[in-house]
Amino acid sequence: MNTLKAEKRTMDTKAKRLRREGYVTGNVFGREMEGSLPVKIEKSAVEKLLKASNKGSQIMLDVDGQSYDVLIKEIQFNPLKGQVDEIDFQALVSNEKVHSVAEIVLVNHDKLEAGVLQQHLEEISFRALPSALVDKIMVDVGDMKVGDVIKVKDLAIAQDKDVDLKTDLEAAVVSVAAVHVDPALEAEEEAAAEEEAK
Repeated sequence: MNTLKAEKRTMDTKAKRLRREGYVTGNVFGREMEGSLPVKIEKSAVEKLLKASNKGSQIMLDVDGQSYDVLIKEIQFNPLKGQVDEIDFQALVSNEKVHSVAEIVLVNHDKLEAGVLQQHLEEISFRALPSALVDKIMVDVGDMKVGDVIKVKDLAIAQDKDVDLKTDLEAAVVSVAAVHVDPALEAEEEAAAEEEAK
């Protein structure tokens, strides 16, 4: 599990100023905490973390030497500056289910023999105990054929009794559609090929 170092932040320094100084601001909240804990994290540490983790990832957050088992709950990205402004964490309690999301990652699409792959869902929403949390769901599409559909209920996470799925079980995750070629375009291409052959 990845560890991220953070420092407690006093509210007398504005978030904008901290961002200018190279920090990402954030908050830690949880059922067993009184209020939320404002933190600041070095931008480089956040960028390194987000290469391996994302929203829905479980990490260890070290705040001034105290460790918290947390879930990355929200990431506020500033598209103009191309950087993360704010990141919020939920402190986990071992026997309490938390709401989270897992990113859907399609694998083996290069093995697809025919058709066009269409991804319908980017993430799955669920509730689970900390021990059952996942941040990525790998979906193997290598053996899919035209007309095949993988639904949420077909995923391994749907069989996990420790996970309560919030996304509709009948929702399509990925499907393979036939490649439709415009007949007029096809006729034009054939005519052009005949012209070249003359």
